[in-house]
Amino acid sequence: MRLARVLFQASQKVTTGIVGLPVNPAARTQLIGLYKQTLDELKAKIPEKAVYRQSVEAITTYRLKVVEENEDPSLIEKLINSGQVEELVGQAEDEIQLIAKMAEWKAWEPLEEPAPPRQWE
Repeated sequence: MRLARVLFQASQKVTTGIVGLPVNPAARTQLIGLYKQTLDELKAKIPEKAVYRQSVEAITTYRLKVVEENEDPSLIEKLINSGQVEELVGQAEDEIQLIAKMAEWKAWEPLEEPAPPRQWE
């Protein structure tokens, strides 16, 4: 029992190594909630045919699956490959804020004026 406790404590992250970003022992639980909230916000605010919604849904669905299927934060970080779990929490929070902005901007609607020739080339 004593050896198991020592090994468990050794496996706990002490620092993120990023100034100002503390270790979040509840990051996994928080990520699950944030990813579910992201999917709900997308469904409520962004049309299905919007490329933004399709992209964010695909990424978020994958990340949610990874986080739900794995409890080890280092494995989650490895599989998602976008930073530490603490950074992923920040990314998810930022995405939720961006969804509100995208809904306000209605970026999926046609341009009010035609684009100049060769602008998108």
